[in-house]
Amino acid sequence: MTAETLLTWARGSAFDWAIGIFVFGMVLRLIEVLSLGKKPDLAEGRGSGVKGGLKTIVTRSIPRASVFAREPVRITNGYVFHVGFLLVLLFYGPHIEFIENLTGLSWPALPGGIIAGLGMITMASLVLALIFRLRNPVLRHISTVNDYLAWAVTLLPVLTGYLAYSHAVLPYTAMLALHILSIELLLVVAPFTKLTHMFSFALSRWYQGYQAGYRGIES
Repeated sequence: MTAETLLTWARGSAFDWAIGIFVFGMVLRLIEVLSLGKKPDLAEGRGSGVKGGLKTIVTRSIPRASVFAREPVRITNGYVFHVGFLLVLLFYGPHIEFIENLTGLSWPALPGGIIAGLGMITMASLVLALIFRLRNPVLRHISTVNDYLAWAVTLLPVLTGYLAYSHAVLPYTAMLALHILSIELLLVVAPFTKLTHMFSFALSRWYQGYQAGYRGIES
C-alpha cells in the first residue's frame, strides 16, 4: 500500500468507522451511567440544584489549596497537558479547516511555530506525567493496562502531528496518514477506557453539585 493510498483510506472509510465507533461507544457509556438510576431524594429542597451543579463544575476544575501544596508540580503538569492539547487541537490551521468542513464553524488560527512549540510542551508534559506515575509507589500500584493505553493513544496524535509538521522521520504524506490514523485510534479507544472522562467529568460534577445545591450544602 502506498502512502497516498493509506492517506486516502485514513481520510475516508477509516475515519467514518472511527467516528461511528466513538459515537456508539460514548452513547453506550452514557446509557450505562443513566441506567444506574438514583435513589429518591427525600431531603427538603433548600437551594438551587442548577446553581450548585454549575458551581461544582467550576470549583472541581480548580485544585484545592491543601492538595496543590502537597504536589504542586504534578498538578500543574496536568493543567499544562490539558491546555496544551486543547490549544493544538483547536487552533492549528489545518485542524480548523477540518472542523469548518464538518460544521461550518471557523476561527483564527495560531501561527504554526507557536503550535509546534505547544506540541513539544504537551509531549514533554505527557512524558513527565508517566514519570510521576512510575516513580510514585501508590500511583504505580493502582495503575492498570487501561491507564498506560490511555496515555499512549493520547501521546501518539501529538507526536505524529509534530513529526508531520516538521517533515521528520517519514515523508510528509506517510506521516500525515499515520497522524490521522493515530487520531482515529484515539477515537476508537476513548469510549472503552478512562478517556471517557473527556465527557463524564462534567456529568459527574454536575450531578454531585446539583444534589448538594438542592440540599443547600457545599459539594
